[in-house]
Amino acid sequence: MNNPFYILDVFAEDKYAGNQLAVVMDAGNLTTPQMQQITREFNFSETTFILSDTPRDGGYDVRIFTPAAEVPFAGHPTIGTAFVIQDKIEHWARQTVTLNLKVGSIPVNYTALDNHQRILWLKAPQPQFEACFTPQDFAPILNLDIADFDERFPVQSVSTGLPFILVPLRTLDAVRRAKANLEAFELFLKTHNTARMIFLFCPQTQDPANHIHCRMFGHLYGVPEDPATGSANSCLAAYLTCYRYFGDSKIDIRVEQGYEIGRPSLLYLKAHRHNDTFDLRVGGKTHITAAGTLL
Repeated sequence: MNNPFYILDVFAEDKYAGNQLAVVMDAGNLTTPQMQQITREFNFSETTFILSDTPRDGGYDVRIFTPAAEVPFAGHPTIGTAFVIQDKIEHWARQTVTLNLKVGSIPVNYTALDNHQRILWLKAPQPQFEACFTPQDFAPILNLDIADFDERFPVQSVSTGLPFILVPLRTLDAVRRAKANLEAFELFLKTHNTARMIFLFCPQTQDPANHIHCRMFGHLYGVPEDPATGSANSCLAAYLTCYRYFGDSKIDIRVEQGYEIGRPSLLYLKAHRHNDTFDLRVGGKTHITAAGTLL
């Protein structure tokens, strides 16, 4: 093998927070089963594989795996992998790099900050708004009461390449109390062909500088709880603008995630809706924490 790899913290204001990611370089020599085994070995919520350091059709070919399966799109792997490409291959020579993912080509650009850090921004694919459900459906799945749900807005499956069931809750306390009942969720999925990951959120936050507090349960993808979920947040950005959650079809907000599992994360969302077209941007900071070689 002898593939170099990097370990990163993504959507993290500082090291040792956010969502961990392993990025394997020069991975064109690896088979799909090998990639899945390596992903299980790292045992992060995702591991990515850059197939070559030479672009193809203007972008870098990248594959994304969870410990359970390959996925077509995910947010923090896209941001983190783009950071590695910029830092180790492009040396920040271009404002934008493109990742060729299973879902399609995803551009990622960056904003330079005064403290020599950078926020990387991905532009998400157009959203698909799918089935709606009721608080009665999800109260037993999340071990919550009906009164915990914000019934002004729907429980709905939304996808920007990877589908999530978005669950609006009223309070920070409700989000913290939520606990996934896998038996109830698997029973629900037997009669509903829908997303297999749950993303719950509320407008109360732990940090008053932020606007949304959220959690993501992805047990069926091998991720019991994710510290920071860029793909779910791109769905959230579409949802918030579609339903004018903050009273407008345009948002520029900060989303906190990961506090319940000791990995505080911060995601930046910018989005607007014009007729049926959405411009969805998800941003965050990235830190490389380790490097090595697969033997």
